[in-house]
Amino acid sequence: MQANDLRYQEKYTFRDYEKWDGDWELIYGNAFAMSPSPVFEHQYVSGEIFRQLHEQLEACPKCQVIYEMDWNISDETVVGPDIMVVCGHIGERVVKAPVIIFEVTSRQNAKRDEILKFELYRIEGVEFYGIVYPQFNKVKLYKLLDDKYKKINDFTNEIFALDIKDCKIKIDFSKIWLKK
Repeated sequence: MQANDLRYQEKYTFRDYEKWDGDWELIYGNAFAMSPSPVFEHQYVSGEIFRQLHEQLEACPKCQVIYEMDWNISDETVVGPDIMVVCGHIGERVVKAPVIIFEVTSRQNAKRDEILKFELYRIEGVEFYGIVYPQFNKVKLYKLLDDKYKKINDFTNEIFALDIKDCKIKIDFSKIWLKK
């Protein structure tokens, strides 16, 4: 057996995850380091999306926007979406599927957001999934229909309305980008 033989692979659980230092995600028992820390542009764009969602959800008593908090899906899967909207009661941890997730991606984690998390969020029933590309001023927005994600559109400067759980949200994508 060679040192790079993939027949053996460590699997981890939430118990392991709780003890780790730093930022990690656990997906199907596999550990993913979330480093280095996000750059300013990532934080700026995340903050602007959060701000718009928060302001509009103040009138919606059923739903809350959450910024960089873990979503405990199972004992082997814990992810930390950049922004999520959860409707209904939220306890100490998010344990049910958010209705909206935005991941602000970078070159280092784009494939994880586009492939692994795309499929994970689809399976878990996340109604809207947005992958945000700050370097291109673009958001790819998907809606879950018949257990598949259908791309709504690519957004840069448009305004788009999302209807969730009796709440209406309009996102003005032109206002989320860092002014260069």
